[in-house]
Amino acid sequence: MKEYSAEEQKQYVDGFRRFESIGVPIYIDGQEAAEEDWEKIFQVREDGAFYMCDYVGTEEGTLKEIHFDRVYNK
Repeated sequence: MKEYSAEEQKQYVDGFRRFESIGVPIYIDGQEAAEEDWEKIFQVREDGAFYMCDYVGTEEGTLKEIHFDRVYNK
């Protein structure tokens, strides 16, 4: 699991803001996430869990949603 620097995290979150501004929602663990929750996707938990991203598109090939789900590295 790659650890992101503060600058990389900022760039990533800035990208989320751009996507949200054009109507692409961000989901974390199945719930639409508020901006103040986005930073948790960068955390690795004590149990080894981390977040994996999934981009959901439309049949036309445009981005519809961005999902982050907790996964475990065993």
